[in-house]
Amino acid sequence: MKSRAFDRSEHVYKNDAFAELVKDAIRFFNGTPVHTLPPPESFLGTGVYAIYYTGKSPIYKKYAELNRLSYSYPIYVGKAVPKGWRQARVSDNAIDQSKELYGRLREHSRSINVAHGLELQDFSCRFVIFEDASSDMIGTIEAALIKMNRPLWNTAVDGFGNHDPGSGRYEQAKSDWDVIHPGRSWAEKCNGVHAESATILSQIKRHLKSIGSNP
Repeated sequence: MKSRAFDRSEHVYKNDAFAELVKDAIRFFNGTPVHTLPPPESFLGTGVYAIYYTGKSPIYKKYAELNRLSYSYPIYVGKAVPKGWRQARVSDNAIDQSKELYGRLREHSRSINVAHGLELQDFSCRFVIFEDASSDMIGTIEAALIKMNRPLWNTAVDGFGNHDPGSGRYEQAKSDWDVIHPGRSWAEKCNGVHAESATILSQIKRHLKSIGSNP
């Protein structure tokens, strides 16, 4: 095959319809009902979710103020994908559904429940279930929501969504989230050098100054 001169424009994909599809999904997401964390009933499905804070912790006071009238500022955004998605990008469907999304929200509620300085009743969530071919959009919508909202626990404080690394891998450092909210038993086994709480709290203050300036 004869080689040809490189032209970057021949490799750039553009599709306005895709951008509108993402915007439509986010509009739908923002209009879904808000529930307790975890939701009161178990359900099937995978998708994208957001967690909101409305409590009295002085660290997160600004989130409580911003969400006083409406749930518009998530403190965390995450996703729950179909089993096997990472290996083969299997789409969730009505015949072979799991409880990945509900299970992820339950997992987060357990993390908060044992965390120092947090009360589970101060948290709420909303979510969208993606089925069949639309489940391939899960990662895209999660990324768009994080980019748009810059949730604190996604951007300035890492570790809230972490799992137990397992035996033999506790040489890693405790996450920022576990430093300021100790309580998860597996996190206490992590013996690497972690950030100081004062440094993390300073990061939080800087981040909070940058959100909520626009309606």
